[in-house]
Amino acid sequence: MEKINYDKVLEEIINKLDHKPKLLLHSCCGPCSSYVITYLKDYFDITILYYNPNIEPHEEYEKRKTEQIKLINELNIPSLSLMDTEYENNIYREYVKGYEDNPEGGSRCHLCYELRLKKTVELAKINGFEYFGTTLTVSPYKNASILNMLGEKLSKEYNVLWLYSDFKKKDGYKKSIELSKKYELYRQDYCGCLFSKIDE
Repeated sequence: MEKINYDKVLEEIINKLDHKPKLLLHSCCGPCSSYVITYLKDYFDITILYYNPNIEPHEEYEKRKTEQIKLINELNIPSLSLMDTEYENNIYREYVKGYEDNPEGGSRCHLCYELRLKKTVELAKINGFEYFGTTLTVSPYKNASILNMLGEKLSKEYNVLWLYSDFKKKDGYKKSIELSKKYELYRQDYCGCLFSKIDE
């Protein structure tokens, strides 16, 4: 199967834009979203969706949310806003039931991607967003191909455009680290779920 360059696909999408569409951008945390927001801000009206029911414990979830809000305030982009959600850890736990012992990056993670992207597209549809996407592809530890295939599938189901991406390209991950330092953001040392913490 031919490997798709999702960064190139994103460039093609951007080059064809004739207006500034509304984008609901799922974000796992402030550090990962820092580069992605600065990359996309000139092309999209971005609303950040903080939906991460996988993050445990609850204190860690709140800490990361606080850092996300801090970054949005620091960037001071007039059209940038935050959409918050309930902490639905019980839904996440049920969604990955039976996969708890899977290695990091395996089926449990793919289910976690699916849960978060599904919530993103549902809210995008309800609230009239033209596009939905995620910051997850900025991480070298996340599978951009799986994320884009899930996004494409959900896009067809919900009739909302998926923003293809591989934000780790063009030194995206490195730039996110630099921006995190600039804005003094807390950088977590594990993905989010307690299973990933045990794996380390």
